[in-house]
Formats: sequence, C-alpha cells, structure tokens
Amino acid sequence: MGGATVLVVEDNRLNMKLVRDVLEFAGYTVLEAGTGEEGVELALAAHPDLILMDLQLPGIDGTETLHRIQSGVGGAMMPVVAVTASAMPSDREAAERAGFDGFLEKPINVRALPAQVASFLAGAP
Repeated sequence: MGGATVLVVEDNRLNMKLVRDVLEFAGYTVLEAGTGEEGVELALAAHPDLILMDLQLPGIDGTETLHRIQSGVGGAMMPVVAVTASAMPSDREAAERAGFDGFLEKPINVRALPAQVASFLAGAP
C-alpha cells in the first residue's frame, strides 16, 4: 500500500490531522485543502491519484467542488470519494448520482482507511 498522492478536502482540522497522519503512516503523500475552492485549485494543479472530499464544506460544498474539478483539464480522470457523517442510504445514492466514485462514512475507521484508499485507487467502489 501507499506511494500514491491523496488530496484530502476537509474543513475540520482534527479530521484532517487524523486522515493525514493515518495515510502518511501508510506511505501515501497527502495534500490538504480546507475549502472547496482550495480543493479545486490543488486538484487541477497537482493531479492527485485520489481525492477524499468532505461534503459539508464552507463556501462551495463537496458536490459543487466535484463538478468544478471534473470540468477542469484532466479533472474527470481523478477518482473522488465522498466523505460524510450523513450515512443514510439516500445520502450514498445522492453521492453516486452526483458523480462521486465512492463513499466513506464519518467517523473514519483509522484501521480500515489505508485499505479503503488502496481499494479506491485500484478502481473498486
């Protein structure tokens, strides 16, 4: 596992630190964005291998951020996974309809996260 670059778009500093620490320990390079606007900018500049996107962001939300990334040059090639505390089946379905490539529920399971990221990188939903 590891070696890939993961962009984490998350406005909660504690959640960001947790995800960053777990992924870096697993060997991933982690890029950080605290808003959707920063996420769009970083995604299109750095072309990460995977994006973990919080859905509840200040400014533009995760879905709008996804659409802006996908409409940018090369953005449609980056898998984007929705990360949210809203874990109802309808939330998962809404994320799929919006174009997300996967779905992770908060709170993040730190033991499972590296394998989940590896699975998303391998193309599994």
